[in-house]
Amino acid sequence: MGRLILGIDTSCDDTGVGVVEDAPLRVRANAVRSQLIHQGYGGVVPELASRSHLDHIAAVAQRALDQAGCRFDQFSAVAVTAGPGLLGALLVGLNFAKGLAQGLGLPLLPVHHLQGHLAAGLLEVPHWAPPFLALIVSGGHTHLFDVAEGASGWHYQLLGATLDDAAGEVLDKIARLLGLGFPGGAALARLAEAGDPRAVPLPRPYRGGLDFSFSGLKTAALLAYRAGCRPEDLAAALQARVVEALIKTLRRAAHQTGRSRVVVAGGVAASAALRAALAELPGLEVSLPPPGLNTDNGAMIALAAAGRDAPAPDPTLGCEARAEWGLGDML
Repeated sequence: MGRLILGIDTSCDDTGVGVVEDAPLRVRANAVRSQLIHQGYGGVVPELASRSHLDHIAAVAQRALDQAGCRFDQFSAVAVTAGPGLLGALLVGLNFAKGLAQGLGLPLLPVHHLQGHLAAGLLEVPHWAPPFLALIVSGGHTHLFDVAEGASGWHYQLLGATLDDAAGEVLDKIARLLGLGFPGGAALARLAEAGDPRAVPLPRPYRGGLDFSFSGLKTAALLAYRAGCRPEDLAAALQARVVEALIKTLRRAAHQTGRSRVVVAGGVAASAALRAALAELPGLEVSLPPPGLNTDNGAMIALAAAGRDAPAPDPTLGCEARAEWGLGDML
């Protein structure tokens, strides 16, 4: 059996703890507790998220250990999301991880949240090595990277990002408008199955360069809703426009860089419509996270740390939470 790594993620509103074995690389456990307390607010309330993490993280960790069939004293390292994210929420997971690392005499491995998503997208293609493209698309992120080999590890060049709203945020907000709850991306996708995407003439989002822009699309969807269009048609049209923007920009990036492989990860990567469109991309190999690893979770954080050489335990545990973490500074 290889090393066991405990992974913790509390970057937003999901409390996630996972267990990963690194040789062979596999997920032994992935326990996630989603917070339903935010539904009445239409979005995540940072203070409530932090308090909920604090109330439940120990139980989620125990559930992960039960799933993996292991004990705390069997781990070789503790990995934790250090940023970016909601500062109060990050602090809960980071301090919990510091306590475990201190008490067990283990190294603490801080992980960039987006690197966790990327690691989840690579789980089923462990033989892949750079160069490749990486599209991370969720409720908080829409970022496109070129990943190459650097002098001291992988190098991430940001090719494009959203200029305003993330793709998942637009889907969630319109789902809320349609009375589908929050987060509502999955519910909106189900509603779209009964709709006609051509019935609501929504504009195509920003099409210049490799950046994205979805705020205008969100406004247009709001106006169409107020004009009385069928909810099913609005859901179908909105989903189609978001997928179209992601696919066209990805194709443009592949053409400009000459890359033939792409990893797509994040909560929106669970979308059946996006997956179907990705499967039809000519000349591109696409890797996606397996079910259960698209949205925020602790297993992806452990996966991101699995390839590192664990340092000696640091008695100072000097890692700090970073609400903002420069994308060029990923570990």
